[in-house]
Amino acid sequence: MKLWAILLLVGVAASAAAQAPDRFGDGTARYNTGYDDAAPWQEQQDVELPAFPKEENLREFYVSAVATNKYLVDASTLSVGADGVVRYALVVKTAGGATNVSFEGINCRERNWKHYATGRSDGTWVKSRAARVEWRPIENKPVNRHHAALSRDLFCPTGTAIADADEGRNALRLGKHPNSN
Repeated sequence: MKLWAILLLVGVAASAAAQAPDRFGDGTARYNTGYDDAAPWQEQQDVELPAFPKEENLREFYVSAVATNKYLVDASTLSVGADGVVRYALVVKTAGGATNVSFEGINCRERNWKHYATGRSDGTWVKSRAARVEWRPIENKPVNRHHAALSRDLFCPTGTAIADADEGRNALRLGKHPNSN
């Protein structure tokens, strides 16, 4: 075989390996995200709470066929921080009539989420206590999989965060990010 053909095959194989999905313990495939593993991630400090959600800004998203709650994001609160965290106000309306409001963030790079504040019935926020403000892994389990749905289907479609709030609002409008599996 000629040298140029061998070099071509080696180049194609190397390119395919870089694009190959990584396997994680949950059996899902994710593609090379391009993050520099040597660079330590730093969370943005002093995250500001958004305006309280308004009914006209709520966008429902699909969680699962067995979900009895309605899950909505206030599209006007959606943001992507300089740290790459997608932040949003989440509204959960239960089948029994209760409404739960929270301000949260998803770190696509680490595949985890954080609760920043809880909404009160008077339209104000209560920040989470320091001990409770921690990053939690996003689990794709049959019940309460709304963080997995937000991450995989809307805000982190290829393992990286959406570029900006408009991209996230478009994904909410479509019901799924165009690049999600």
